[in-house]
Amino acid sequence: MLHRVLIGVPRFRPNASSWARTLVAGLAILFFLGSGAVFGHVPAEHTNQSGSSAGQAGATSSAAVGNATKPGETPKSDVALEEAKSLLQAGKVTEAETATRQFVQGHTDSADGHFLLGHILFEELHEKYLGDEKGEGEGFGSNDAVGGSWPKMRDEKARESLAEFSSGAKYGAPSAADLKTVAFDYVLLKDNLSAAKWLSLSLKLEPKDEQGWYYLGRMKYSQDQFPEAIEAFEHCLKLEPKNAVAEYNVGLSYEGLQQKDEAIQAYQTAIAWQAQNETQSSKPFTRLARLYVDENQPEKAVPYLQQAVAAFPQVSLVHEELGRAYSALNQLSEAQKELEAAVSLEPNVASVHFMLGQVYRRLGMMDKAKIEFQRAEELNGTHSSDNPSN
Repeated sequence: MLHRVLIGVPRFRPNASSWARTLVAGLAILFFLGSGAVFGHVPAEHTNQSGSSAGQAGATSSAAVGNATKPGETPKSDVALEEAKSLLQAGKVTEAETATRQFVQGHTDSADGHFLLGHILFEELHEKYLGDEKGEGEGFGSNDAVGGSWPKMRDEKARESLAEFSSGAKYGAPSAADLKTVAFDYVLLKDNLSAAKWLSLSLKLEPKDEQGWYYLGRMKYSQDQFPEAIEAFEHCLKLEPKNAVAEYNVGLSYEGLQQKDEAIQAYQTAIAWQAQNETQSSKPFTRLARLYVDENQPEKAVPYLQQAVAAFPQVSLVHEELGRAYSALNQLSEAQKELEAAVSLEPNVASVHFMLGQVYRRLGMMDKAKIEFQRAEELNGTHSSDNPSN
């Protein structure tokens, strides 16, 4: 089974134009959404009457939010919402939530208010995710076993965010930005089918959203819809040429289709593109190398993995893959060195201990081999032989 790359949670930071943009084909969207809990079946206990605006500011009249104003005077509701938006833009998420909840208590029929609160609740999740991700590692966002109360809080906040978007849709049409956050709420709830549905609708409203196309590709990939994933990533690349991350995901998708030559080309391209960027990743190197080794071409894998080890010396997987390539080439001393480095960096990976045990045995280091095989068994919880076959 192919390794699934976590769909990261993007930071919501709407710009000034997105707040003020009037929806194209708003009536059609309202017809599509219908009424009630339009963004899914949200448990009643998670529905509240607080609110927030995102992408629809100015679309709701002052009369609709119960705010009588004189000609030329700025509606008080607009001022209150702008203040809440400013707090969100400044990263003061808790203060923004408080201000928006206060606003919606007096303006329960404000689409803008409900939409803004939906975004704020999502942003609170993202703040939590960013804070704990550093301590928990890459899998934090999707792993229910870590983070203590995180899974419960994540689900409750995501459902509450969806409830606010549903409430807002009763009074006004959501924007592309609103639908995009709805999709990300569903990602957090691990409902990628619903996430893809709402993100696709967002992209119909804003087809030049390269980030939206990238995440749609990730959602399609997670559902093993590899041709659709490639199509979405290529949309992203048309809007943002030389996006190394998108190209890497093209490679993953071709690999899912068992089109290994196309996958190799995509990984090579991603490596070349990311060399021009400040932020780089070891993943294109390791995926490319693994393909070469699986195709009995380990000599082609070694130069890429040597680059990766030099650039990412603290990443266990690059040492592991380089050790695997050296082992396939019968360069056992080099394989031993790399696999020992991998074990030192990640001591609880059973497969690496097993591989190192095999290398020790081939080098005649039987006592060390036995220790590694035993450690692999302990980590796997198995009862295999101390001397498993190659």
